[in-house]
Amino acid sequence: MGLSNSGAFFAALKQSQLLGATLSQDEVDGASALLTALDGDNWATAWAAYGLATAYHETGHTLEPVTERGGDEYFRRRYDVTGLDPARAKANGNTAPGDGIAYRGRGYVQLTWKANYKKAGQVVGADLVAVPELALRLDYAAKIMCSGMRNGWFTGKGLGRYIPEAAKTATNGQYVLARYVINGADRAADIASYAMIFEKALTAGGWS
Repeated sequence: MGLSNSGAFFAALKQSQLLGATLSQDEVDGASALLTALDGDNWATAWAAYGLATAYHETGHTLEPVTERGGDEYFRRRYDVTGLDPARAKANGNTAPGDGIAYRGRGYVQLTWKANYKKAGQVVGADLVAVPELALRLDYAAKIMCSGMRNGWFTGKGLGRYIPEAAKTATNGQYVLARYVINGADRAADIASYAMIFEKALTAGGWS
């Protein structure tokens, strides 16, 4: 797996205008971290395209790991055992007051909940429960995205449910349905369109 011609990949992205005609160093670094993780986890072209499209959308089109927007009260109400849904909080490992704030969304795919931070820490070899901000580190964030999407951490549905693991290409419909891996049908058509662009760029770059 991996790119045989990274220059052709980035040239195709520039031509598509998805990231703008000129790529910043941060965009290149973010994309490179993702490509390294996708290669390391043996993602075929269609999976890699959808992973990149998801990261592009979830990070506000920057390809840089981000922290979920909101204040402490928002996170308390949404994720904390003292918030609006304590049963859901407990089921996802947020058992102590303050967990909702500590384990807010971070990374390429908004890793959330203490239980997921624990699983992610085991994947990257770091204590993300003790230091949740480490989920923003480029290489960690990329590995977390790969493992979470493959294994269905976020919604209980893994990527293989919608796109065959060895697929070199996928239909727009398959990419639309793949949104259920992360967040139901939210912006599914938009992300599918991004995936089609990334698929072409990966093909141009010789991803195999």
